[in-house]
Amino acid sequence: MSENIKQKLQKEMDELDTELRVHLPQQIKTAKEWGDLRENAEYHAALARQQFVQARIRDLRQRLSEVSSIDPSKVPHGKAAYGSTVVLYDEERDEEITYRLVTAEESDPPAGLISTTSPVGRSLMGREEGDEVKVQTPAGARNFEIRSLKTLHDEAREAAQGEGGKPD
Repeated sequence: MSENIKQKLQKEMDELDTELRVHLPQQIKTAKEWGDLRENAEYHAALARQQFVQARIRDLRQRLSEVSSIDPSKVPHGKAAYGSTVVLYDEERDEEITYRLVTAEESDPPAGLISTTSPVGRSLMGREEGDEVKVQTPAGARNFEIRSLKTLHDEAREAAQGEGGKPD
Protein backbone atom coordinates (compact mmCIF):
# COMPACT_ATOMS: atom_id res chain seq x y z
CA MET A 1 0.00 0.00 0.00
CA SER A 2 1.34 3.35 -0.93
CA GLU A 3 2.41 5.44 2.03
CA ASN A 4 1.53 8.43 -0.12
CA ILE A 5 -2.21 7.67 0.23
CA LYS A 6 -1.92 7.41 4.00
CA GLN A 7 0.00 10.69 4.13
CA LYS A 8 -2.60 12.40 1.94
CA LEU A 9 -5.47 11.23 4.16
CA GLN A 10 -3.58 12.15 7.33
CA LYS A 11 -2.74 15.62 5.95
CA GLU A 12 -6.40 16.35 5.19
CA MET A 13 -7.39 15.07 8.62
CA ASP A 14 -4.79 17.29 10.32
CA GLU A 15 -5.95 20.36 8.38
CA LEU A 16 -9.59 19.70 9.25
CA ASP A 17 -8.69 19.08 12.88
CA THR A 18 -6.97 22.49 13.04
CA GLU A 19 -10.01 24.11 11.45
CA LEU A 20 -12.28 22.34 13.96
CA ARG A 21 -10.21 23.20 17.05
CA VAL A 22 -8.92 26.68 16.13
CA HIS A 23 -10.68 28.49 13.28
CA LEU A 24 -14.30 27.43 13.73
CA PRO A 25 -14.45 28.21 17.48
CA GLN A 26 -13.14 31.69 16.67
CA GLN A 27 -15.79 32.16 13.96
CA ILE A 28 -18.55 30.94 16.28
CA LYS A 29 -17.37 33.21 19.10
CA THR A 30 -17.24 36.24 16.80
CA ALA A 31 -20.70 35.47 15.37
CA LYS A 32 -22.16 35.12 18.91
CA GLU A 33 -20.85 38.57 19.77
CA TRP A 34 -23.04 40.04 17.01
CA GLY A 35 -26.15 39.30 19.05
CA ASP A 36 -29.42 37.57 18.14
CA LEU A 37 -28.47 34.03 17.08
CA ARG A 38 -31.86 33.22 15.50
CA GLU A 39 -31.14 35.40 12.47
CA ASN A 40 -27.34 35.28 12.54
CA ALA A 41 -26.31 33.73 9.19
CA GLU A 42 -22.59 33.71 10.08
CA TYR A 43 -23.29 31.77 13.28
CA HIS A 44 -25.45 29.18 11.50
CA ALA A 45 -22.93 28.84 8.67
CA ALA A 46 -20.11 28.24 11.17
CA LEU A 47 -22.18 25.60 13.01
CA ALA A 48 -23.02 23.88 9.72
CA ARG A 49 -19.35 23.90 8.72
CA GLN A 50 -18.42 22.50 12.14
CA GLN A 51 -20.83 19.57 11.64
CA PHE A 52 -19.49 18.96 8.13
CA VAL A 53 -15.87 18.98 9.34
CA GLN A 54 -16.66 16.57 12.18
CA ALA A 55 -18.36 14.17 9.73
CA ARG A 56 -15.47 14.42 7.26
CA ILE A 57 -12.92 13.67 9.99
CA ARG A 58 -14.93 10.56 10.96
CA ASP A 59 -14.97 9.47 7.28
CA LEU A 60 -11.23 10.07 6.92
CA ARG A 61 -10.46 8.06 10.07
CA GLN A 62 -12.53 5.18 8.71
CA ARG A 63 -10.86 5.37 5.29
CA LEU A 64 -7.39 5.57 6.83
CA SER A 65 -8.20 2.45 8.85
CA GLU A 66 -9.39 0.65 5.70
CA VAL A 67 -6.33 1.69 3.66
CA SER A 68 -3.99 0.67 6.47
CA SER A 69 -5.58 -2.76 6.63
CA ILE A 70 -4.74 -3.67 3.01
CA ASP A 71 -2.32 -6.56 3.32
CA PRO A 72 -0.34 -7.16 0.10
CA SER A 73 0.35 -10.75 1.20
CA LYS A 74 -3.40 -11.41 0.99
CA VAL A 75 -3.73 -10.05 -2.54
CA PRO A 76 -4.48 -13.11 -4.71
CA HIS A 77 -1.97 -14.49 -7.21
CA GLY A 78 -3.22 -14.77 -10.79
CA LYS A 79 -6.46 -12.85 -10.18
CA ALA A 80 -7.28 -9.19 -10.63
CA ALA A 81 -7.14 -7.30 -7.34
CA TYR A 82 -5.75 -4.08 -5.88
CA GLY A 83 -2.51 -3.18 -7.67
CA SER A 84 -3.13 -5.35 -10.73
CA THR A 85 -2.48 -4.06 -14.23
CA VAL A 86 -5.07 -5.44 -16.64
CA VAL A 87 -5.07 -5.24 -20.43
CA LEU A 88 -8.63 -5.50 -21.76
CA TYR A 89 -9.70 -6.08 -25.34
CA ASP A 90 -12.90 -4.37 -26.45
CA GLU A 91 -14.05 -6.36 -29.49
CA GLU A 92 -16.79 -3.87 -30.39
CA ARG A 93 -14.26 -1.05 -30.71
CA ASP A 94 -11.36 -3.33 -31.71
CA GLU A 95 -9.04 -1.76 -29.14
CA GLU A 96 -7.00 -2.67 -26.10
CA ILE A 97 -7.29 -0.67 -22.91
CA THR A 98 -4.86 -0.89 -20.00
CA TYR A 99 -6.02 -0.23 -16.45
CA ARG A 100 -4.34 -0.41 -13.07
CA LEU A 101 -6.65 -1.20 -10.15
CA VAL A 102 -6.10 1.29 -7.33
CA THR A 103 -7.82 2.78 -4.28
CA ALA A 104 -10.41 5.52 -4.71
CA GLU A 105 -7.84 8.10 -3.56
CA GLU A 106 -5.40 7.08 -6.31
CA SER A 107 -8.05 6.92 -9.04
CA ASP A 108 -7.32 8.85 -12.24
CA PRO A 109 -9.30 7.28 -15.12
CA PRO A 110 -7.72 9.35 -17.92
CA ALA A 111 -4.34 8.02 -16.74
CA GLY A 112 -5.67 4.44 -16.65
CA LEU A 113 -5.91 4.29 -12.84
CA ILE A 114 -9.29 2.75 -12.02
CA SER A 115 -10.68 2.41 -8.52
CA THR A 116 -11.48 -1.10 -7.35
CA THR A 117 -14.88 0.33 -6.34
CA SER A 118 -15.74 1.75 -9.79
CA PRO A 119 -18.05 -0.22 -12.14
CA VAL A 120 -15.06 -1.36 -14.23
CA GLY A 121 -12.95 -2.13 -11.14
CA ARG A 122 -15.70 -4.16 -9.45
CA SER A 123 -16.25 -6.13 -12.66
CA LEU A 124 -12.56 -7.02 -12.87
CA MET A 125 -11.95 -8.01 -9.25
CA GLY A 126 -11.17 -11.72 -8.91
CA ARG A 127 -11.07 -12.30 -12.66
CA GLU A 128 -8.26 -14.09 -14.50
CA GLU A 129 -6.44 -13.73 -17.79
CA GLY A 130 -8.70 -14.95 -20.63
CA ASP A 131 -11.96 -14.21 -18.77
CA GLU A 132 -14.76 -12.36 -20.53
CA VAL A 133 -16.08 -9.47 -18.49
CA LYS A 134 -19.32 -7.54 -18.91
CA VAL A 135 -19.15 -4.03 -17.48
CA GLN A 136 -22.22 -1.89 -16.90
CA THR A 137 -21.25 1.73 -17.64
CA PRO A 138 -23.39 4.87 -17.78
CA ALA A 139 -23.24 4.56 -21.58
CA GLY A 140 -24.50 0.95 -21.42
CA ALA A 141 -23.02 -2.53 -21.13
CA ARG A 142 -19.58 -3.20 -22.61
CA ASN A 143 -17.88 -6.56 -23.08
CA PHE A 144 -14.16 -7.07 -22.59
CA GLU A 145 -11.72 -9.94 -22.67
CA ILE A 146 -8.84 -9.89 -20.21
CA ARG A 147 -5.83 -10.18 -22.53
CA SER A 148 -3.18 -9.95 -19.84
CA LEU A 149 -3.00 -9.60 -16.09
CA LYS A 150 -0.08 -8.58 -13.94
CA THR A 151 -0.61 -8.63 -10.17
CA LEU A 152 1.36 -6.89 -7.42
CA HIS A 153 3.21 -10.16 -6.91
CA ASP A 154 4.21 -10.38 -10.60
CA GLU A 155 5.50 -6.79 -10.53
CA ALA A 156 7.45 -7.37 -7.32
CA ARG A 157 9.04 -10.50 -8.81
CA GLU A 158 9.95 -8.63 -12.02
CA ALA A 159 11.42 -5.75 -10.01
CA ALA A 160 13.52 -8.16 -7.94
CA GLN A 161 14.79 -9.87 -11.08
CA GLY A 162 15.53 -6.51 -12.69
CA GLU A 163 17.63 -5.52 -9.68
CA GLY A 164 19.63 -8.71 -9.88
CA GLY A 165 17.52 -10.44 -7.28
CA LYS A 166 16.27 -13.98 -7.47
CA PRO A 167 12.66 -14.83 -8.33
CA ASP A 168 10.35 -15.83 -5.45
